[in-house]
Amino acid sequence: MALIERKDIRNIAIIAHVDHGKTTLVDGMLKQGHVFRTNQVVAERVMDSNDLERERGITILAKNTSVTYHDIKINIVDTPGHADFGGEVERVMNMVDGVLLLVDAVDGPMPQTRFVLRKALELGRKAIVVVNKIDRPTARPNYVTNATFDLFIELGASDAQAEFPIVYTNAIEGVASLAPVLTEADREKGLNVLFDTVISYLPGPMVDPDATGQMLVTTLGYDDYKGRIAIGRMFAGKFSKYQEVVRIGTDGQQFKAKLASVFTHVGLERVELPFVEAGDIVSVTGLPDIFIGETIADPSNPVGLPPIRVEEPTVRMTFGVNTSPFTGREGTWSTSRKLRERLYKELESNVSLKVEDGISADRFIVSGRGELHLVVLIETMRREGYEFEVGKPEVIYHTDAQGHTLEPFEDLYVEVPEEYLGAMVEMLAQRAGQMQDMKHSGAQGSLGNIVTMHYKIPTRGLLGFRGAALTATRGTIVMNTLFSGYEPLAGGEISKRDRGSLIAWEDGEAVTYGLRVAWERGQLFIEAGTHVYEGMVIGEQARPGDLEINICKTKMLSAVRTRAVDHDTSRLPPIRQMSLDDCIEFINEDEMVEVTPENIRLRKKILRKDDRAKANKAAKG
Repeated sequence: MALIERKDIRNIAIIAHVDHGKTTLVDGMLKQGHVFRTNQVVAERVMDSNDLERERGITILAKNTSVTYHDIKINIVDTPGHADFGGEVERVMNMVDGVLLLVDAVDGPMPQTRFVLRKALELGRKAIVVVNKIDRPTARPNYVTNATFDLFIELGASDAQAEFPIVYTNAIEGVASLAPVLTEADREKGLNVLFDTVISYLPGPMVDPDATGQMLVTTLGYDDYKGRIAIGRMFAGKFSKYQEVVRIGTDGQQFKAKLASVFTHVGLERVELPFVEAGDIVSVTGLPDIFIGETIADPSNPVGLPPIRVEEPTVRMTFGVNTSPFTGREGTWSTSRKLRERLYKELESNVSLKVEDGISADRFIVSGRGELHLVVLIETMRREGYEFEVGKPEVIYHTDAQGHTLEPFEDLYVEVPEEYLGAMVEMLAQRAGQMQDMKHSGAQGSLGNIVTMHYKIPTRGLLGFRGAALTATRGTIVMNTLFSGYEPLAGGEISKRDRGSLIAWEDGEAVTYGLRVAWERGQLFIEAGTHVYEGMVIGEQARPGDLEINICKTKMLSAVRTRAVDHDTSRLPPIRQMSLDDCIEFINEDEMVEVTPENIRLRKKILRKDDRAKANKAAKG
């Protein structure tokens, strides 16, 4: 088989840490590639098309687009920067031949950069280093480039990979230069220097044009008229509209099929063509049963490509039908059948997720790469109209050949002001964290020098850690984690939440008088006028142990006080606003989170006080 390089195509991925300007740079490349009309109104971060991506400021789903520069088509894939979405990253690297590694001109390479870059280097991809935000007053390009080179060597880059070119950019202005100082001449050229470097340094796809068609499916889309859309890279040959093909599953089984249409990507649009050729990133329709990781091949030579390998999940949660007294009030879909359909449908596109049936027909075990991976799924389902309940995240243990129990460990990178260093070291020691490195980063924060620490810590030690760390450092801590691997169980007990919950005594409507009594015992999560039910968690107690409080109780009317005064919400201090992430971190093993399109509530698994007392008594023996 004679492979030749296609000179008219470049397939590249842009990888970076969260908030280093990756999606903004893609915006600039699209504008300079004249993807948009002159008078077209273009939203910022156009590639972050998902509402959750815009709200959280991160890329969750890998998406691809293309620009044409000097008659060369550049397919660009925007990749997630968080390790919890590693399934997306691993799929992307199968589609591209090179990467742009984007680093901040102040921060340099960050922990999440390590994860994605390691995947690219392992697959032999060459990289161009793009130092972004070079216009910042505190930019330190020499430090950043040296630190990036050290990272390449640490991750095992080959000599060829370590000889990377460096381009300096200001993504917001859409300017690039080979020097760390941007000039007026650079501003006139825009991002031409970056495009020229991509074309000259990164290779085109190696293809065999005479071979039979072969395509690896890496992403799935959906269209109301065309149905399921399979997206991936053509590795050999060509496919035509209405062509007979063979779908090869990840287990090697073969199924006859027929393509309905074939597309390539031009800008942000899919353009239908008579045929598509090897080397390009394409889309095909007409295969309603296709899944990610499968191969589409020519019937004359049905050979499957290596399936996409995805690391195993490390955290799992129980999803179940909502069993609270408010079930069915706020959601469109609330039955076990609908919940089951939705969770198993997610497996079609979310390759790093696992779903299993639970101990009952209305319970499902959902496993993912981390808390954020599962929280994004929960929030997505909530916005689609589903109501359900989820339990506390728990780690997934493995057993080795000798019968020893292994647990997942994470590499934790912490940046914290020197003032809070002692508190962080103590907290991490209580969670079985092992310090690997500690140094001053050279950066200055509002509270003094910033200290960077590297810990190896069991995943169970990180569950519920983020909220406690933010509280202890007054919101100044920056944390990043990377999956390290499975190791023997960490010794010692890992500290958990040391405060109990405030629990509603009965069903009804919370009033100011009852809430004031609760406020004296801890921090409230709800306001006056909130409808509650027995067993619902309405706050955090200031001491260990749970406490039931009648927050629906009103003060008896008299000539001095009236009910109107009792309902005056201004007489209560501000409540603690609990996001979905906060709720997931807060709950204990005997608590759950009730998720509906309109509200997120905390509750006990056993709602009635008497039943909880009986269960506790039985548990103690």
